[in-house]
Amino acid sequence: MNDTDLLNGRRFIMISSTAGPVDADAPTEFVYEESGGVIWGHYTGDTVVDGRFVGTREADRVELSYVHLLKTGERASGRSTSRIEAAEDGRLRLVEEFQFEGDDVTHVSVCAEVVS
Repeated sequence: MNDTDLLNGRRFIMISSTAGPVDADAPTEFVYEESGGVIWGHYTGDTVVDGRFVGTREADRVELSYVHLLKTGERASGRSTSRIEAAEDGRLRLVEEFQFEGDDVTHVSVCAEVVS
């Protein structure tokens, strides 16, 4: 997956996470921008009021740093590594391993592309 700017303008929703249950009625939604392998974007939904991320992509691997504000008023930040997969219907899926800052536990989430 070396397509230039592959993730630019794509939206994804979280469908599962080992960090906790996902609200199926209001899942976290991620909006990606990409230019020349540089990734940035934002996310909101579920327990997140507002989140931002920045990082890089090489082929099917995305590495990001992120920070977000939770509905509880707390702030969370960390790093993640995602693998981009193509679903049978042609949409993309992100399988992400992430750690919160100050936490030694590696969590796994899966996000599915939203096609309008």
